Amino acid sequence: QVQLVESGGGLVQPGGSLRLSCAASKSIFSANVMGWYRQAPGKQRELVAAITLGGTANYKDSVKGRFTISRSNAKNTVYLQMNSLNPEDTAVYYCNAVSVGVNAWGQGTQVTVSS
Repeated sequence: QVQLVESGGGLVQPGGSLRLSCAASKSIFSANVMGWYRQAPGKQRELVAAITLGGTANYKDSVKGRFTISRSNAKNTVYLQMNSLNPEDTAVYYCNAVSVGVNAWGQGTQVTVSS
């Protein structure tokens, strides 16, 4: 199974930016969909953004225009560029890879938006 490791989280002020990275242990070319989820304390995990092998991206309505998901098959890495961050974006962010017979998750990286 593919192993995923997230990085790039941290503390940022409202209106600031962060770029999350998800490094895969093997080629992600065969992964049909790569996505970013987030989970805040006491809330369910929710899909933030997803991208297909062909590069088609979809976003949660509340992050449209602020977040951008991208993938580099050559680098076996998926990114989430987060701009104009709000306190409500505070959560643990998880990387996910889905394909036939594959549903892999990273360990998560904490994003805290606070002044």
